[in-house]
Amino acid sequence: MTKKGFSPKVWSFYKLEGSIIKLVKKECPRCGKGVFMAEHNDRFSCGKCGLTKWKKSGV
Repeated sequence: MTKKGFSPKVWSFYKLEGSIIKLVKKECPRCGKGVFMAEHNDRFSCGKCGLTKWKKSGV
């Protein structure tokens, strides 16, 4: 059983380039470090606080 809020795949949100660690997913600006935003077709959304950032439309 895993602890509440623990994601065993959190390592997949980071990418190692040489000796530099880069973020693959966007972090929530309201919640802070360790809380990542889900990426949808037209927006990013935080599952913890509900913040939604819309992507720019190319239309």
